Amino acid sequence: MLLTITTTHRPATDLGYLLHKNPNSLHARELAFGRAHLFYPEASEERCTAALLLDVDPVQLVRGCEGAWQSGAFGQYVNDRPYVASSFLSAAISKLLGTALAGRSKERSELAKIAIPLEVCIAPLACRGGCELLERLFAPLGYEVEVEPHPLDPAFPDWGDSQYVTVTLRATKRITDLLTHLFVLVPVLDNQKHYYVGNDEVEKLLAKGTGWLDEHPDKDLIVRRYLRNQRSLTRVALEGLAAREEPQTGEVQEVLDAPEEELEKPIRLNELRMETVTRTLLDAGATSVMDLGCGQGRLLRSLLKEKQFTRIAGLDVAPKVLQQAERRLRLERMPDRQRARIELLQGSMLYRDQRMKAFDALAAVEVIEHLEPERLPAFERVVFAEAQPPTVVVTTPNREYNATFEDMEPERLRHPDHRFEWTRVEFESWARGVADRNDYQVEFDGIGVVHEEHGAPTQMAVFSR
Repeated sequence: MLLTITTTHRPATDLGYLLHKNPNSLHARELAFGRAHLFYPEASEERCTAALLLDVDPVQLVRGCEGAWQSGAFGQYVNDRPYVASSFLSAAISKLLGTALAGRSKERSELAKIAIPLEVCIAPLACRGGCELLERLFAPLGYEVEVEPHPLDPAFPDWGDSQYVTVTLRATKRITDLLTHLFVLVPVLDNQKHYYVGNDEVEKLLAKGTGWLDEHPDKDLIVRRYLRNQRSLTRVALEGLAAREEPQTGEVQEVLDAPEEELEKPIRLNELRMETVTRTLLDAGATSVMDLGCGQGRLLRSLLKEKQFTRIAGLDVAPKVLQQAERRLRLERMPDRQRARIELLQGSMLYRDQRMKAFDALAAVEVIEHLEPERLPAFERVVFAEAQPPTVVVTTPNREYNATFEDMEPERLRHPDHRFEWTRVEFESWARGVADRNDYQVEFDGIGVVHEEHGAPTQMAVFSR
């Protein structure tokens, strides 16, 4: 089984620092089931490839492992385990590339935090579920997926393809994200594990799934297969993800929102935001709008008042938030014609979603500041590079304006869930970069009464193409 990781980031040989393995040396590690080797077939300033070769000892498997793959005495000796990527590969990644998997790099700590162009090839990979399963698992994470099926028997093409493939994945990722995705998803594709699956596997999955599994559209399938279809463990893991996914719903959400609303209420900022964004979308000529991170549906309510918008959608990752929005909008009481204009969709603005392409405009109102800064490239890719709507409206707080709020400490953010708040220069720099990289034009405006020194309380970017 062979895994290769290639980068064209310059200098490409920095891959050695990220993996903690010198390109000029051969590296090997004894494992319970065989031996893992890591070497570099190519290492230049322009292109560098690291290869992980896993040599599984079939005799040692029979002697030492009571794995889930065994199926009687015959199955112990005749199986695909020594030859295909499986949970053995995940174990090898953990043992040989554990520091990189954890996101650490002693010599290139800053580089470890940023996304670089990566190409991964795995040959062969057991894919129990067909090639479409590979696309379902990796594409939402931002990977370009290329699959080469292998025939069951080249001498008998009518027999069709086997369940084994060679897969190539391309993406711009942090090396820790790439290794984490492989660590979890390779056993999921194989749908087997070579060791006992117990409660510790639930903890491992929740830890490794931080930042991506919570919002993956096939989360349930991933959890179920990773935990070997054990119902009790699957239920515990899904409950753990749900608790992590929806910490700010219902009464808890209202408590967290209260400080920001208290600050902004005297200047009617929330009302002004909805009015301004709605007017901006009208002026852009949009007839269909998706509100990303729609929350309780405040923008949706404003859009429904305008007949120009014939199709309106609210997208949110948390089902409970959508249920609350449905109640607040009173969808069940709407006349049929009005109800036909609006839909509430569960999904994430950080993962590829074909539904976004069906709208003239996407709006992200006071949303991006709730994202970790390292996840902004994923937001940019999904909205601007993949969905590519004619119009995108983004609003976010203006940190400079915070100085005008009475009794607000200088370093405090308006909302306890805000990961950052930008100055006008910072926001414009980010927005111009997004526009340049994705062939958009961008214009800026302020929302609310403009302070002579600190500007408007909310800043807005309108992207068009």
